[in-house]
Amino acid sequence: MKVHIALLRATISIPEAHSLKDKRRVVKSLKDRTVNHMNVSVAEVGQQEVWNRAELAFVTVAAEKKVVEKRLSDIAQRLERNHEWVLLEVKTEFL
Repeated sequence: MKVHIALLRATISIPEAHSLKDKRRVVKSLKDRTVNHMNVSVAEVGQQEVWNRAELAFVTVAAEKKVVEKRLSDIAQRLERNHEWVLLEVKTEFL
């Protein structure tokens, strides 16, 4: 059985965040909504002490490559459509 693992790293700017508390609220909401709606794991992996920017990693696993590709595409679309942040960069990788 073949297993496909995919990683999406995203950097977002949070213009309305004026403190780490504001940033954490937005990041927690983003992580919770993503985990609840998609079969992925999410972690903040960089820029934890920068109050208006976050770097997040989304990881998914499936038996079919097209499933992980679709999930990454859906995550990227969700990130682009939200008004609470600005998507600065997206990188995908298949492991």
